[in-house]
Amino acid sequence: MSDNEITYGTTNVFADLGLPDAGERQIKTRLAIAVNDLLKIRHLKQREISVLLGISQPKVSALKNYSLDVFSVERLMEFLTALNQDVEIMIRPRATQGEVGHISVFAVQCA
Repeated sequence: MSDNEITYGTTNVFADLGLPDAGERQIKTRLAIAVNDLLKIRHLKQREISVLLGISQPKVSALKNYSLDVFSVERLMEFLTALNQDVEIMIRPRATQGEVGHISVFAVQCA
């Protein structure tokens, strides 16, 4: 590869890095971004976040630093509902036949 050659990635940086469970990692990250955005808007202290989300302060720190191995996708969705957000899951047929489906997370402006 020359210095001027550009390598394009996919829409999942975790897959591009060859990490296991890339899809789950991407979902967790997108959910955690939404949670952290809401927490930032509310200017809550870690102690307050701990009480609101029902987790220990070390886990609050893990969440804020995107160390997400200790959280399931379901738990991150529960955090969003605790922050007065609705979480919807939509299942639909794949537009292109013969391809494997995928999971996407879209967050509307958090407030």
